[in-house]
Amino acid sequence: MTVLTIEEMAETLAPRQAIAGLDLGTKTIGLSMSDLGRRFATPRTVIRRVKFTIDAQALLVFAQSEKVAGFIIGLPMNMDGSAGPRVQATRAFVRNMEQKTALPFVYWDERLSTVAAERTLLEMDVSRAKRAERIDSAAASFILQGALDRLSLLARSDGDEFNA
Repeated sequence: MTVLTIEEMAETLAPRQAIAGLDLGTKTIGLSMSDLGRRFATPRTVIRRVKFTIDAQALLVFAQSEKVAGFIIGLPMNMDGSAGPRVQATRAFVRNMEQKTALPFVYWDERLSTVAAERTLLEMDVSRAKRAERIDSAAASFILQGALDRLSLLARSDGDEFNA
């Protein structure tokens, strides 16, 4: 497994390969998936965290069943841009995944993704109980959508499209 920049991922992805978004929480891992054209992020289920080996196995089963070509993982930076304990935990999770998979990971600044997801769910009039169930996957979709938008911009600046 390799940690890539978004620009490096843009260079390595083949056309029509989907990527997954991850919102790594202390209790759950929110999941989202791109379409094959890498234009839209769609929330998926959450993985309830137990311990790393079980969490990693569940993530790899998800990746295999969805034919994931890489992961965009939210990096929970502090609002002032500094890295706190959650950033360290996220980086440790990715380092531990190195022994489990060759799939690449890209860190994506996730500041305000949960706030945006919460706002969207409120606008959709989703009940408090349902919001609690869906917030992590919605945040993973915001993380992934930001990366997909950047990938699209990179493709346009290079003069080619992902699904030519």
